[in-house]
Amino acid sequence: VQLQASGGGLVQAGDSLRLSCAASGRTFSSYAMGWFRQAPGSERVFVAGISTGGGSTYYADSVKGRFTISRDNAKNTVYSQMNSLKSEDTAVYYCAAGPRRASPSSYTEDKMYTFWGSGTLVTVSS
Repeated sequence: VQLQASGGGLVQAGDSLRLSCAASGRTFSSYAMGWFRQAPGSERVFVAGISTGGGSTYYADSVKGRFTISRDNAKNTVYSQMNSLKSEDTAVYYCAAGPRRASPSSYTEDKMYTFWGSGTLVTVSS
């Protein structure tokens, strides 16, 4: 599976952005998907995850209530709707795909993901 993230940009605090991650291949619907981010000088951290059918979603506490992850399996695409952006949301955002899993906590572990996109930069000015 090849992943291509897009939708990043420069916005002001309080604005919204929607990131997209397009996947190649016909097995997209069999993969759990996740969004991670890496701020300058920091490690990559979990942002959000979604199950294969989209029925279960998981969020980092830092984005809960502001970000929404969704997927369209017919379009082989996963999204991250990001509202009320803050300066601390500034980072390179990566989408990732991995085997379906039952444990919610496993969505937060980057080692559980097999395929990674190239990243898209989100910069939030205060």
